[in-house]
Amino acid sequence: MTKRRVLLGIMALLVLLASGVFLIGCSISAPRYEGPVSAHFDGKQFKNAGGVHAQEGLGPMLKWQLHRNKGDFPEQPNLPYGPKPPARVGRGKLRVTFINHGTFLLQFDSLNVLTDPIWSERTSPFQWIGPKRLRPPGLRFEDLPKIDAVLISHNHYDHLDLNTLRRLAARDQPRIFAGLGVRAFLEEEHIANATDLDWWQQQPLSSTVQVVSVPAQHFSGRGLRDRDATLWTGFVLRTAAGPLYYAGDTGYGPHFKEIGQREGPIRLAILPIGAYQPVWFMQPIHTAPSEAVQAHIDLKSPRSIATHFGTFQLADDGLTEPVTDLRKALRAEQIPDSTFLVLKEGVGWQLR
Repeated sequence: MTKRRVLLGIMALLVLLASGVFLIGCSISAPRYEGPVSAHFDGKQFKNAGGVHAQEGLGPMLKWQLHRNKGDFPEQPNLPYGPKPPARVGRGKLRVTFINHGTFLLQFDSLNVLTDPIWSERTSPFQWIGPKRLRPPGLRFEDLPKIDAVLISHNHYDHLDLNTLRRLAARDQPRIFAGLGVRAFLEEEHIANATDLDWWQQQPLSSTVQVVSVPAQHFSGRGLRDRDATLWTGFVLRTAAGPLYYAGDTGYGPHFKEIGQREGPIRLAILPIGAYQPVWFMQPIHTAPSEAVQAHIDLKSPRSIATHFGTFQLADDGLTEPVTDLRKALRAEQIPDSTFLVLKEGVGWQLR
């Protein structure tokens, strides 16, 4: 009788825990986009071109978690911050500072733009659990110049960081550009000035600069009830120095060649190289270094910069693998390292 009671108690506890997880997962879900059906929206969910989709369901996730082979990714808590950037740069100039993960400070034509800004310690709905920052940001938040615009590629926690967006909104009130449906979530969180964009839609940043939403191959969701309910996207900035492409978070696909054809000649491309192991699980949604090199070729860009590596271990590749594999892929294509740059966090680089 005692054993039966213990068993029932354990089962009740498991049900209670599962119910708690379900309720929390539902409560942190973002609002679902409502709008007309399109080639990549079926009225309920967004989808990638060609039917490519992320691994879904508990099975693949458990398979990955039970057979993980994580590369070495040591914590580097004492790395120095980079120098304070200039307040602005003039027309026709382009200055790029890699801050961390997918976060860049882009300075051009007297505008300051941040991509997927994250200064939080964890990529999670809670700052006490979830993937932890393993190096500090390349710049102090306080050293940022006034930010005019923020580009959000999608609503995953490592790309849409509410804590950072709240700080930016309170300090600078920047315009925020994101995929369809993200504005409603930000408004729920009392973050204003957001604009939703569908793929190939554009908006002016100034009288001479436009931002264009371009396709990506990924997925979205912050909880259990909003899978693919908002749009993921990349961005092209049409600047006086030429088109600047930020790919965001994406797997490799035909969209790279299409973007190069429609928005080219691309002057500078920022392409992801990390979170690609294990390949069987990550390939649909993350670009491996060899695929990033192929994307660089597809875009016909004279210069590319690596992103999406080095701060959070979100997959099984280690700290140095993305850059090492990128260099191998460049050599295989006889492309100089100077053509596909790996910037040090916090150090500004100027396109000439």
